[in-house]
Amino acid sequence: MATGQLFSRSTQALFYNYKQSPVQRMLDFDFLCGRETPSVAGVINPGSDGFQKLFFGQEEIAIPVHGSILSACKLHPTADVFINFASFRSAYASSMEALKQPTIRVIAIIAEGVPEADAKRLIAYARANNKVVIGPATVGGIQAGAFKIGDTAGTLDNIIHCKLYRPGSVGFVSKSGGMSNEMYNVLARVTDGLYEGIAIGGDVYPGSTLSDHVLRFNNIPQIKMIVVLGELGGRDEYSLVDALKQGKVSKPVVAWVSGTCATLFKSEVQFGHAGAKSGGDEESAQTKNKALADAGAIVPTSFEGLEATIKATYDSLVEKKVITPVKDFVPPTVPEDLNAAIKSGKVRAPTHIVSTICDDRGEEPTYAGVPMSTIIEKDYGVGDVISLLWFKRSLPRYCTKFIEMCILLCADHGPAVSGAHNSIVTARAGKDLVSCLVSGLLTIGPRFGGAIDDAARYFKDAHDKKLSPYEFVESMKKKGIRVPGIGHRIKSRDNRDKRVELLQKYARTHFPNVKYMEYAVTVETYTLTKANNLVLNVDGCIGSLFLDLLSSCQMFTAQEITEIIEIGYLNGLFVLARSIGLIGHTFDQKRLKQPLYRHPWEDVLYTKYT
Repeated sequence: MATGQLFSRSTQALFYNYKQSPVQRMLDFDFLCGRETPSVAGVINPGSDGFQKLFFGQEEIAIPVHGSILSACKLHPTADVFINFASFRSAYASSMEALKQPTIRVIAIIAEGVPEADAKRLIAYARANNKVVIGPATVGGIQAGAFKIGDTAGTLDNIIHCKLYRPGSVGFVSKSGGMSNEMYNVLARVTDGLYEGIAIGGDVYPGSTLSDHVLRFNNIPQIKMIVVLGELGGRDEYSLVDALKQGKVSKPVVAWVSGTCATLFKSEVQFGHAGAKSGGDEESAQTKNKALADAGAIVPTSFEGLEATIKATYDSLVEKKVITPVKDFVPPTVPEDLNAAIKSGKVRAPTHIVSTICDDRGEEPTYAGVPMSTIIEKDYGVGDVISLLWFKRSLPRYCTKFIEMCILLCADHGPAVSGAHNSIVTARAGKDLVSCLVSGLLTIGPRFGGAIDDAARYFKDAHDKKLSPYEFVESMKKKGIRVPGIGHRIKSRDNRDKRVELLQKYARTHFPNVKYMEYAVTVETYTLTKANNLVLNVDGCIGSLFLDLLSSCQMFTAQEITEIIEIGYLNGLFVLARSIGLIGHTFDQKRLKQPLYRHPWEDVLYTKYT
């Protein structure tokens, strides 16, 4: 066991099994104390590498994450404290590996329930190699104004209240982390505060004992008095009794052993800690308190008298000029986390994203205010969901049915079109599904599948201006613009597109009005006088019929209809539909295990012409 001070303002630790809250609390304590460097040198998460973003005061910093204890110790040779937040199942292996690293001097094991046999092996190895183990089942320890382990001393408010941001004159050791917090508060009230505090842990076999730390405190010049809080069960306090009797402790020791109420119970009582169970009269709180008092410790008559006893001892040392009370000061303000400040109403912050189509914060997600359960219970279809997420309203069933028809009819148009071809070639290159899908989608544009919005835009403008088909087509010709939605490489007057016929039939049967589609048909009649293949294609049909859908359902204003077309809603319908086919082609090629595609030479014109 080390005989002097464990920590300093330059102490750095490695944190095993990352937990954001205790690490951030350590860094906040560092900033509060005015440390220049963070006390956490690195984090160890087995199998992971990278970094974790945390705050050091106002500054956001990156704490490195290492995949093994060995690599972390090699990269941070000055980090000599190992804080182990592993579970009780893996605490032994990770702790033993850390103890075997030459750079590690102190290890804190937070987990409760570490098997006693494992704890004994860790203790034996640590003592044989002059290393310190705090725990298992500990919150850790703290040196005021210098360094703290994990969640020791609780919240920042408690740390400030207990004046732990600067060193006092008292050394404190206890089995209990929770009672340590209470005692730090007491020390701040009746003394100039804590210098170092250790919670050795409540298990039957702690890695270091009460007397181990009392003897250390005795060798630290800044510590002028010592406070010990023990508990019933075990014999740890008797090693302190022996040290006092042998004159190894020269500083005043105020001590109390909790659990005197155990005598009120007729049978043996197990208190909170594994070791807090009296196994006989010698392990009772009363017997331990008497032994400590007989050995020279200052022991109050009850726990209620402990604070007054500490105060009297401190005041006596001040009067004897053994202690010069530490002057207090106002510590720097640690910036509050934004989420905590917002929750407490201290600040307001603007949002970064606005969403009006869905909400996932309640008991179940909603689409445009419609709960997921309603969507399932009322048998909503894909068209209904699109109407909610795209148009933010429930459209009539004939509208959502039309949307679904568009998706069904546009899902695929064979392997030869540019989108499918790209996806096929990419799949045969061994790429993943998303890459194959995106390669096909990237071909969608003015020349392939992307003319629906333009068709709707131009048909609407011409119809609303009451242009005749002749005026519309000839004006487009003068501008050098092909009429979107008119013309097909394969289909013609005598070989009509079946998809167009199906959509027109449905609309004439179910739509209240099809004025834009009928206008597109009159345009087709005129363009067919120019060429046999200048027929109304599926883009033009969908574009004109969507205009009819938006205007005839009487759920959209004229401004909303214009905005829908300008934003690109209708092309979105084609993108959604064709994604089905592109995914199908990708799966087809992978299922067939097709080799890498190479375009045949005979299909390439090799020429010197430029």
